Order: sequence, then C-alpha cells, then structure tokens
Amino acid sequence: MSEKTSTRGRPRAFDRTAALDAATRVFWQKGFTATSMNDLCEAMGIGSPSLYAAFGSKEQLYTEAIRHYGAQGAPQLCDALESAPTAKLGVEAFLRFSARSLACPAGPSGCMVVLSAVASEGVAGLADMIVEERKRSLKMIEARLQRGIKEGDLSRETKVKALARFFVTVQQGMSIQARDGASSKELDGVAAMAMGAWPGGRR
Repeated sequence: MSEKTSTRGRPRAFDRTAALDAATRVFWQKGFTATSMNDLCEAMGIGSPSLYAAFGSKEQLYTEAIRHYGAQGAPQLCDALESAPTAKLGVEAFLRFSARSLACPAGPSGCMVVLSAVASEGVAGLADMIVEERKRSLKMIEARLQRGIKEGDLSRETKVKALARFFVTVQQGMSIQARDGASSKELDGVAAMAMGAWPGGRR
C-alpha cells in the first residue's frame, strides 16, 4: 500500500475546541435537560464513544460548556464595567454591552447561564455551579460600586447590595427578553431607562 493511500484512510484529527463550541451552542439553545446525547453527537460530529472519551458524562460536558461560554464573553463584559471612569458610566456600559451581545444574531439569543434551568430542576452536581456563575455579575457590580464610593463618584450612603442586585435583575430580565425576540435596540432602551434609577443623578 502506498503512503498516499494509507494517508487517505486515516481519520481526521479530532478538534476538541470546535466540538466544545458546537456542544455549547446546543446546550445554550435547548438547555441541559432537553439536549439529548444524539443532539450533541450530531452537532459535534462525533460518536458517543468519542464524546465520552473526550468529555466524560453529559454533566461534565455541560459544566465545561458553561465555563467555555463564560470565558468567551465575561472578559468583555468585565472590561465594559471596569474601564469606564465612573461607577455610573461603568454600569451603563455593562448594560449596553449586554444589550448588544444578548440579541446578537451570531449566536442563540439570551445568556446561556441566566437561561439555564438546571438550578431550578435540581440537576445533581450542576445546580450549585449555575447559581455561582449567576452570582459573578452581582459580585462584579458590587465591587465596581464600592470602587465608585472609594473614588468619590458615588455617595457613601449608597445601598450597594440593593443597587447591584437591581442592575443585575435588569440585565437578567434583558436576557429573557432577548430570547423572546427583543432586538438590541429595544434592550438598549431598557438599559437607558434603568439608568434613571441611579441614586442622586451623580456621574
């Protein structure tokens, strides 16, 4: 057998990152429970033995998909919040970036973490992970508000925890609206309206 013939018969190398990208999109669109192993294998272009060998169980794959999703979008969201010169402008940038990304036609609408139902379904090993992932945005905003107080652009009387939870609630609601068909422009209007709740009108 010639070298050319033997090369032709070899299987293509497995692209783990591409397979994870595909799995993430399926979980993002359908959710953990509604996604079947057949759905995953078809999207990833591999058989179930290869899937189990590369990623372990469906639960392990979902956990990795959530981490993968976060690694793609979280740094940009964090930068929008942190790079603005004041806390108010940072929170506004956070919401406006969310408006663009949540309704972006390049992927399923809404936030994969916010839309995940595994926390309410009590899926073993996954519920706590999702809850912790959802808390990341809350902690980020709380930290930015505390920084605003320290830097003097936000009153020391500000109820940081309540204000942070308000804006996270707005952002999470925007995610559901995006899944229901709201456009980026419509979500940006929600962001602008929410900023009217900023205490004292200070920049």
